[in-house]
Amino acid sequence: MIKNIFIKLLMCAGVLLIINSLVMAVITNFNVGIIAAFIFGLALFCYGAFNKQINKITSRGIMKWIKYTVYAGTLFMMGVILFIAIVGNIDTATFEEDAVIILGAGIRGYRVSLPLAYRLDKGIEYINKNPNAVIVVTGGQGHQERITEALAMEKYLISKGVPKNKIIKEENATSTYENFQFSKLLLDDYFKKPYKVTYITNDFHIYRAGQLAKIAGIDATSYGAELQWYAVPTTYLREFLAVLKLWVFRR
Repeated sequence: MIKNIFIKLLMCAGVLLIINSLVMAVITNFNVGIIAAFIFGLALFCYGAFNKQINKITSRGIMKWIKYTVYAGTLFMMGVILFIAIVGNIDTATFEEDAVIILGAGIRGYRVSLPLAYRLDKGIEYINKNPNAVIVVTGGQGHQERITEALAMEKYLISKGVPKNKIIKEENATSTYENFQFSKLLLDDYFKKPYKVTYITNDFHIYRAGQLAKIAGIDATSYGAELQWYAVPTTYLREFLAVLKLWVFRR
């Protein structure tokens, strides 16, 4: 009885993941997280629908070990995602930093996406608490983007009342590592003396961003922004893969 309920829950979770990935493919820029969510959802649904056949095939020999390896891998993935989520909800900003780096995210044409708007709103919240800090907006121009992310971010901040002279624009970065690398060059030139930095990104991205900041030579605090609930599955699956890449390649 309990097993049957569990199997049905797995199938429902699989269907929801598939639907979520298809919806996200329409309303956001296409990315590997959407593919991962679709594949994982399909795997969950198939495992539930064909559970008896799968258990029979994997009851002995090498197929049994493959099954256990898949189980272990799934548990590992869930553990890493839980770790990312916990770290992402711990703010370390002191509001005494000299600069705040707001990391770029995908835009839709000329407009900032909702996750990026959350980051920018958090930046405004930070500046209201620490008006002496300067803001670095960082991000180049990617696929489906008509202007650079940094320019869209600057326009958004100005429309919300942030003075243009408090904004430093970095428009060449194409990755989180480059966000920090290129922002550091601008801040080194701006301050010409030691300075303190905090960075702002969505909660799922806090851990990896912090590690990449250190690799880029920045010892920064963090201030996390929220993420819309419907983006959680695809975003965290994509971030899991990105964290694995970071651990292996240090980028």
